[in-house]
Amino acid sequence: MKIEVSVIISTYNSPLWLEKVLWSYDTQTYKNFEVVIADDGSGEETIQLIASIKNKLSYPVQHIWHEDNGFQKTIILNKATISSKGDYLVYTDGDCIARKDFLEVHVANRKAGCYLSGGYFKLPEHISKLISKDDIYNQSCFDIKWLKKHGLKSSFKNNKLTARGLKMNILNFITPTKSTWNGHNSSAYKKDILNVNGYDERMQYGGEDRELGERLVNAGMKAKRVRYSAICLHLYHERGYVNPEMIAVNKSIRLVTKTQKLTKTAFGNQRVNFSNS
Repeated sequence: MKIEVSVIISTYNSPLWLEKVLWSYDTQTYKNFEVVIADDGSGEETIQLIASIKNKLSYPVQHIWHEDNGFQKTIILNKATISSKGDYLVYTDGDCIARKDFLEVHVANRKAGCYLSGGYFKLPEHISKLISKDDIYNQSCFDIKWLKKHGLKSSFKNNKLTARGLKMNILNFITPTKSTWNGHNSSAYKKDILNVNGYDERMQYGGEDRELGERLVNAGMKAKRVRYSAICLHLYHERGYVNPEMIAVNKSIRLVTKTQKLTKTAFGNQRVNFSNS
């Protein structure tokens, strides 16, 4: 049977978190998918984890790796995109545990001419560490009562885990958060990603995902929110890799994309000078 969906998961030296994420895809109600791990140069611990867990999972796994040469997430994401076998691609991160209906929601909402824009539910450090394999398989880690029992504070954001039916649809519609391409929870047809030449490989951390979404919109696509329906838990981590100079460069690239209404990058999957005619 041909694989319909490829889940592209970015990771870098976070094997404990990645293991939890891979377990979560074993619980998915939608089954016709593969996982493509876009590994930005992780060390031996991650490599051994993937090798040992692959045969324990119910879905096929590709491990796309390159040597560590600083933050090159956009480059490895493009390599993973090319290697993917599905016609529809779901992008997420190696620290985001997917609820069992995560892929079902993406597949049910996919539409030609659209990309899906989702969010995440951020967890504190102590709960992130506490979540076990059993908590993922029995879905207790998505239960608001279980989370509060372990110290989660009350917040409007908790609606992401509790909203269903009409309430879920209303919250997706009225949320003030803009519909952007978010690397932790977005999806589109592969042909549309390739049409804009994938990620701009000049970009490092800070808006690299959104720039791709801006080119998709410039190419005529619309974004559809699934913030309250496609649910993933974001595990806690420090952001020691954030670099102000890096973010400044990315902002300048995004400004050109916006002002010139670029639909393709010359620094993506194919190194070609594109025109926007």
